[in-house]
Amino acid sequence: QVQLVESGGGLVQTGGSLRLSCAASGRTDDMIGVGWVRQAPGKEREFAAAIIWSTGGTYYADSVKGRFTISRDNAKKTVYLQMTSLKPEDTAVYYCAATTSAGWIIYQGIKGYNYWGQGTQVTVSS
Repeated sequence: QVQLVESGGGLVQTGGSLRLSCAASGRTDDMIGVGWVRQAPGKEREFAAAIIWSTGGTYYADSVKGRFTISRDNAKKTVYLQMTSLKPEDTAVYYCAATTSAGWIIYQGIKGYNYWGQGTQVTVSS
């Protein structure tokens, strides 16, 4: 089992920045990848960014590329999502998700994650 706890959400104005954190615990040695997935009110979950735990390789959705940066601290077992140039359309609950599946592919969006955090709200005011 892997437990994930997100933090760092809040209210920010358009153009502002926030950094989300995802602290992992449990069988973290089994983690293959970690992603951030967001869900806006009335919409389906949307992939934002992912990172390969071992190599640090990253992948971004087009909607956040150039504005968001995903990173990890192996020692702290924590994944970060630095968000800049925020827009009202970035408003959503942001979930951290992890996978221990050897078959996971970083480019497959929201698929393949078997552990999820509780989410943290990000609200961008216009």
